[in-house]
Amino acid sequence: MERHYRHFNAASVVDAARAYEESLENGGQMMVTLAGAMSTGELGLSLAEMIRQDKVQIISCTGANLEEDLMNLVAHSHYKRIPEYRDLTPAQEWELLEQKLNRVTDTCIPEEEAFRRIERLALDGWKRAEAAGERYFPHEYLYQLIRTGVLKAHYEIDPSDSWLVAAAEKNLPIVVPGWEDSTLGNIFSAYMIRGELKSTTVKSGVEYMVMLADWYRNNCAEKGAGFFQIGGGIAGDFPICVVPMMHQDLGIEDVSFWNYFCQISDSTTSYGSYSGAVPNEKITWGKLGIDTPKFIIESDATIVAPLVFAWILGW
Repeated sequence: MERHYRHFNAASVVDAARAYEESLENGGQMMVTLAGAMSTGELGLSLAEMIRQDKVQIISCTGANLEEDLMNLVAHSHYKRIPEYRDLTPAQEWELLEQKLNRVTDTCIPEEEAFRRIERLALDGWKRAEAAGERYFPHEYLYQLIRTGVLKAHYEIDPSDSWLVAAAEKNLPIVVPGWEDSTLGNIFSAYMIRGELKSTTVKSGVEYMVMLADWYRNNCAEKGAGFFQIGGGIAGDFPICVVPMMHQDLGIEDVSFWNYFCQISDSTTSYGSYSGAVPNEKITWGKLGIDTPKFIIESDATIVAPLVFAWILGW
């Protein structure tokens, strides 16, 4: 059965949250996917505790969400808030660029204190790995930064409010499809173009899919896993395909479908819109089963996702 809430309300939060908990009780595994700018929207305030309480077992996120949680951790006081962002003129946007302030909706991320600070430390990690003949996934390099403690002197928020810190402490598996599209991905590409780094130093998206397939088979083959999708795009599109890939391309029959699906998104349903597609369409692609509980809430994810998490956490 599919439940489609075109407007956010208390019932939509409670129904989705209850089914989330039931999925954990039945299968014990839950993937949360982060699209949009959820890290800059400070989802870590609730997601970090979800991770600490074992309500999340794996995350799929964009490269932007991966790095922006870390940037918020070390540069929060330098952010600039622009509540009237809808009224900005092109000239005012250009002024922000000249001030080296990159706008994400109503929040501007400072280039020097955030991007360049992380760049210098990330570059050290990339070069160190390359010199040792080692290769890591994008999230593993950031885990290394957190675990070595080199960032602690720069913390500007309580690290307990960082979902990436919580994930590093749990060694939570993370999938980062399309990492090349992120700022750090662009920076890595620039060093590679200049001949200072090799492309193989950072593991690829295909390798992420292989890792995800191994994780699913080892943890979810019998009972499946839940899939809680925040927003649309590659953060959700990429990992949900691991099940039909195993069924249809590998010929593995004894792998369960995803056992729960919820998407919070303001994408409207239209011809060819995957992010706005209703969940039942995923049945035809072998991602969800006929009886998989399915929810879609058309609303602002920065409001709805924390409310769902708060209900699950009993706040």
